[in-house]
Amino acid sequence: MSSQKLLSFLFLSTLGLGPVAAQKAATAAYSAAGKTAHVFATVQGTSQRLAAGGDLKFSPAAQPVETQVCVFVDPSHSFQTMLGIGGALTDASAETFAKLPKPQQQEFLKAYYSPTGGIGYTLGRTSIHSSDFSSGSYTYVADKDEALKTFSVKHDEQFRIPFIKQVMAAAGGKLTLYVSPWSPPGWMKTNGEMLHGGKLLPQYRQAWADYYVKFIKTYEQLGIPIWGLTVQNEPMATQKWESCVFTGEDERDFIKGYLGPTLAKGGLGSKKLIAWDHNRDLLFQRASTVLDDPEAAKYVWGIGYHWYETWTGSSMLFENEKRVKEAFPNTNLIFTEGCKEKFDLAKVDDWALGEKYGNSMIGDFNAGTVGWTDWNVLLDETGGPNHVGNFCFAPVIADTKTGKLIYTNAYYYIGHFSKFIRPGAKRISASSNRDALQTTAYRNPDGSVAVVVMNQTDKPEEFQLWMRGQGTKTTAAAHSIMTLVVN
Repeated sequence: MSSQKLLSFLFLSTLGLGPVAAQKAATAAYSAAGKTAHVFATVQGTSQRLAAGGDLKFSPAAQPVETQVCVFVDPSHSFQTMLGIGGALTDASAETFAKLPKPQQQEFLKAYYSPTGGIGYTLGRTSIHSSDFSSGSYTYVADKDEALKTFSVKHDEQFRIPFIKQVMAAAGGKLTLYVSPWSPPGWMKTNGEMLHGGKLLPQYRQAWADYYVKFIKTYEQLGIPIWGLTVQNEPMATQKWESCVFTGEDERDFIKGYLGPTLAKGGLGSKKLIAWDHNRDLLFQRASTVLDDPEAAKYVWGIGYHWYETWTGSSMLFENEKRVKEAFPNTNLIFTEGCKEKFDLAKVDDWALGEKYGNSMIGDFNAGTVGWTDWNVLLDETGGPNHVGNFCFAPVIADTKTGKLIYTNAYYYIGHFSKFIRPGAKRISASSNRDALQTTAYRNPDGSVAVVVMNQTDKPEEFQLWMRGQGTKTTAAAHSIMTLVVN
């Protein structure tokens, strides 16, 4: 807090306002007068990638008329707190990373995890044993070992654990990491295999709950703190890869009867438990099924979701997130996975890759989401490895034949949020009076305001950034994203 802000805060406190009320009053008094907006932009058809674009000075601005294009930002109204932004540390990412020459490994770590030299990731997700983005299916126990006496993460010690530790170090020694299972071991399921759906057999509910605890404690003993966990990745999908079906009632009953109490008994009750972990289409139905039961809800920190409802031809259903936040305002929303499917190396320069991320992140944050997790942070030139041929894009692709890294524009689009909106930031009011400009804004713990503006149209759009009677003019280029940092 600056000396001027501190004096203002202390003055408000002397008026009989408590610390919280004084802080709110100080926020309400925000003014952009005399402030500067530093512009960073990524623009199609240019070399601009998170490029500094000059400074803008604020000056008094009258009531805008309807012919003026504006982005309105009001820091006096604040909403959810940013947990973090990041991506998944999968087996595929770890195996690809291991194939890179040392200089490119260091380049990768800096590019993602340095807040100054990169885009400052602070959030991560990894799988409990194998997912499709592994070189093969595996578990941590022998068949029929219900007591989990053979439990071992030796498989992960070759690639994944060393990779996560290097990521943690690159992120400054701290990473908010959560874990997700794609399937219980096959012998615990109705179909006898990890792939192709199936359901958890009732007699193995306790053993499966114990498995989460074993995994978390083992990773933590190896020096990898775990912040939270999801119950089941994509619980309504029968996939050709690792998958397991949980209806809403199944998940509710597993949480309240087994997983929640087992975490608490194992001393892991403070871990953040996330339900659903699937697409926005059924988001409200699953949230209400779980959270309308107080005995299940007491264990649940948040509801996770993916963006793949678009496979139906639907657009992204941000309104479903809002319905959850309206009905359950004390429950957190977190984006747990998204990527562009059907990898094609010839399309790594496709501008739509980044715009899909920008559209989702703006919509998700404005709907109340506290954290945003991309899928694989790194894949190879095939969009893998993936043991069932489900090849996908990642923001950064490693050409393992040449040892070089390929940065798609998705990397830069994500960076317009993760680099400038830091953990602890509060979302503030931001709106546009033209649908060509999508926007969201946050106030960081250091007092700076970060405003993201995206233009997906074919035409540049001049606009005024208007903040409580102060304004400054700039232009959002066609097919661009920009972050304006006001301090």
